[in-house]
Amino acid sequence: MGVIGKWTGREVTVLRQALGMRQEAFAAHTGVSVELVRKWEKRKETITLSVPYAARMDRKLQEAGEAVAERFWKLLSLERSTVGASSLGLGGEGPVQRKRFLQVMTGSATGLALAAHSDSRRGIGSAPELMDYFRNQLAGHYTADALLGPVHLIPTVQAQTELLIAMAREGNVAIRSDLLEIGASFAALLGWLYQDAGKLSSSLQWRHTTLALAHRSGRPRIISYALSNMAMLALDNGDGAMVVEYAQAAQAVGTSLSPKCRVLALQHEAHGHAMCGERAAADRLLDKLDALIPKVDDQDPWGNACRRTPHYVHVQRATCYGRTGAKRDGVAAADLWDEVMDSMPDRARRDNAVFRARQAAALAKVPDPDRAVRAAAEAAEAYASTGSVRLRRELEVVGSRAAGWSDSSAGRELRTILGSVT
Repeated sequence: MGVIGKWTGREVTVLRQALGMRQEAFAAHTGVSVELVRKWEKRKETITLSVPYAARMDRKLQEAGEAVAERFWKLLSLERSTVGASSLGLGGEGPVQRKRFLQVMTGSATGLALAAHSDSRRGIGSAPELMDYFRNQLAGHYTADALLGPVHLIPTVQAQTELLIAMAREGNVAIRSDLLEIGASFAALLGWLYQDAGKLSSSLQWRHTTLALAHRSGRPRIISYALSNMAMLALDNGDGAMVVEYAQAAQAVGTSLSPKCRVLALQHEAHGHAMCGERAAADRLLDKLDALIPKVDDQDPWGNACRRTPHYVHVQRATCYGRTGAKRDGVAAADLWDEVMDSMPDRARRDNAVFRARQAAALAKVPDPDRAVRAAAEAAEAYASTGSVRLRRELEVVGSRAAGWSDSSAGRELRTILGSVT
């Protein structure tokens, strides 16, 4: 059996797990301090062990026997018989190639970032089939997100994003821009998943990564999309002025942006103005957006809510009206939600629940307590299965808008519903 060649902190963890040892026992077994083992494992893929320590890990793997070695490789590899590695441009049978193949094909959270240090001379990522694979994966992730919410997707998407970042670092110059762009697209989705899960600091980290990758790609459309993602995060942070600034920056990236990029930027700018109480400005921007939607025809897997959501502009307008805080706008929002909600497709369960919560908030403001409670109850049913903290926050808005009738029977029923999601 050959040696692994290089070792990262994550691989040390996998070897220890294959040996079935706790950190203290593993440290004694390998002749290093437990503090050093903890340091390696804490830093994970960012540490490549120095030559003496890497040789020591090689030796312990060789000494462990076939049973342990087999457990080790099972954590790092996937049988080539599943899908031929050569068809994906993954090279030969060496351990590095087997590790990469596992990461690409399964999104396994156990060792996905192991690919970061593999041999760039193999030319991983040069095959068009591999790029197509990742684009198809991204489209599938968006479909799954609409059905499942963020909880189940984050480990797989993060692992694949880390792999793409490593591939971009190692890939040849001719394809690096493609790798950076698809990597930015994955990072944008990951930022959204963390945002939807309520982990805003992690979302911000991946939003910044998206921006960095997008700028390195040099492609205006993905830079614009990355800036729109920053605007979306600013919405959740309640900073309307910052939303407007990011959205305007997204439109200023280039003069030939695709209609979709412009739709996304205009949408967020409208929401930013609405958050600042400027309904007229929001309406003007949404009118411009409405004229662009029929022109959206690109094949990028991101930003397609404008194509798949029925009455998309009505949904955005109703959401904007609900953000202004004005009672008359709440009435207008409630009327718009009445027009659109029954036409929403069942497959978008999480998004529909968010829309129901926004409808409930508008009805609470009107006020129409009985209908607000019914809408809130429908939204709350989806919370447990999706884990969408964004949905929970939308429901919390309903509670704040219902302050005027909180002591009524409908108000008590609403408190019970909201208590079930908090």
